[in-house]
Amino acid sequence: MKNFGGRVLFLDRSDINTDEIIPAKYLTEISKEALKPYCLEDLKLPGFSPETDVKGKGAILTRKNFGCGSSREHAPWALEVNGINVVIAESFARIFRQNMFNCGMLAIELPAETIESLFRKFAHQKTQVTVLLDQKKLLFTTEEDKEMSQEVAFNLSEFELSLIRAGGWVPYAAEHY
Repeated sequence: MKNFGGRVLFLDRSDINTDEIIPAKYLTEISKEALKPYCLEDLKLPGFSPETDVKGKGAILTRKNFGCGSSREHAPWALEVNGINVVIAESFARIFRQNMFNCGMLAIELPAETIESLFRKFAHQKTQVTVLLDQKKLLFTTEEDKEMSQEVAFNLSEFELSLIRAGGWVPYAAEHY
């Protein structure tokens, strides 16, 4: 099973669509690795640079309706190949969320007020998130002040946990069918 978490990329916007995660012009690529340099290249946010801000991150914290747009798996793949294996948001587009779990990645939904609190407390600092999967908790800490932390509970269904533990849909199906 993967280790989930790492340094957090804060994307303070709702409705980030799959074309912003990986532009459609790259859908002809036949490997995940080929998608790597183009992750979030069309995302426009003040102060955000995909060339420098994506590298070294393991998680994204964002607002509502993340992954809206098309249903393609390339969007989770582009995140995964860049080391991002958990996205935390108020809500997700349904198919994008399922594609995350199918790829063995975490899509964690939290209430809007919790997301807002995390942005206020951590967005302007180098922040790490540790996913305590068995406890269904997230632990946010800052690199500058180890005393500054916040633990947040999350929910996943047993099936979602089974997909994560197996490494995604294909390994899960190989084990169970």
